[in-house]
Amino acid sequence: MLSSVSRALVAMSLAWGLVLPTSEALGVGLAPAQLSEIFGARVDHRLTVPAEEAARYATLVLAALSQAGIASDPQYVAVVDRNANVQAIFIYWLGSDAPPLLIGAAAVSTGRGGALDHFETPLGVFELTPANPDFRAEGTRNSLGIRGYGAKGMRVFDLGWQQALRLWGAGGVSTMRLQMHATDPDVLEPRLGTPQSKGCIRIPASLDQLLDHFGVLDAAYLSAAARGDHIRVLPADQEPVEGAGRYVVIVDSGRQSRPAWSPALQAASHP
Repeated sequence: MLSSVSRALVAMSLAWGLVLPTSEALGVGLAPAQLSEIFGARVDHRLTVPAEEAARYATLVLAALSQAGIASDPQYVAVVDRNANVQAIFIYWLGSDAPPLLIGAAAVSTGRGGALDHFETPLGVFELTPANPDFRAEGTRNSLGIRGYGAKGMRVFDLGWQQALRLWGAGGVSTMRLQMHATDPDVLEPRLGTPQSKGCIRIPASLDQLLDHFGVLDAAYLSAAARGDHIRVLPADQEPVEGAGRYVVIVDSGRQSRPAWSPALQAASHP
């Protein structure tokens, strides 16, 4: 008999046009390699990262977790390179007996200077926890017709209040709300791969949906739900992966030029 995760995987394969292993191969849960296959078939603005680059970012995430005093137990983790010449997110599986496995990578947008209330996206290891509850986009438009959090229902992953460098006026450091979320699909998503945000991490809507549906970074939320807490943000049809994580690691690779595998720079005005 198929597990609930396997049934969901089969359903999603039909909806997304995927060709997946047989039910026997699926087993009792969604393996990292299977999540990688779904990522490759479904997520927009994907990046094809060379093996040596995947190893480089794996080293960066392990070092960041170690510096933060966090054990690299088997879990999923998201790594964001805020460097203006990269602007990418990498999803890794940290196994217990193998090097980190790159599940997939995609273009993002992080903080851009030159306008009021724009911050440099802070570096560090940030935890997704119900103490800073995630929420859902309402899909409303601002005065410029922009849906800042994307289409209605998109998950907004909240990383809490953080100290960050102001990129306007006299500069200095102050507090910003760090979030990871989808963005306007018509105007702003095409600009992923370049710094565009006020300091948050903008990701493709399709990646937002994948992380949300499979609970890839929902370890703390799932633990709270298992204790009996009412966690409203978790989707009713969620099929969480085994080994869900809880950390978003933000790094700066210090690149002085754009690598061939990263998205091409787009010259677009900021609305």
